[in-house]
Amino acid sequence: MKKSWGLAALASISMVGATGQTADITRLPMASKFPISRAVAIPAGYEIYFLSGSTAAKEAMGDTKTQTVSVFEQMKDTLKELGLTFKDVVKMNVFLVADPKDGKMDFTGFMAGYTQYFGTPDQPNTPARSAVQVAGLAGPGALVEIEVEAAKKVGK
Repeated sequence: MKKSWGLAALASISMVGATGQTADITRLPMASKFPISRAVAIPAGYEIYFLSGSTAAKEAMGDTKTQTVSVFEQMKDTLKELGLTFKDVVKMNVFLVADPKDGKMDFTGFMAGYTQYFGTPDQPNTPARSAVQVAGLAGPGALVEIEVEAAKKVGK
């Protein structure tokens, strides 16, 4: 029951300010100003795009920050092919491999790359996001894999 109430509340939030036209995407910021959204509502009239997980290019198999930037640069090209930008990203799942030295993911390195693309003055939109530590990824040396969902108004 609690889950149904949450979805209904999120749906009603997305329509705030609607005037018979398609409402805009609603992003609820974190109270702490952390650069992610705690929830994103996509109203009717939007197409949703699911981008597969991507890892860094072979020539960018450095540290976590370097790999994060590489993934986002590749993602930028894919989004552009679809007529989208990072402003259209509404959900992100991040998979980070643990450093073999200390067994912990390099979240700081990931954030150093992430904050170049999200929550900036030029691109203030932030997605709902999860970041998890994993034992390994498909590619040798891969420390980061990112998948996203993006949305844009139909016909734009």
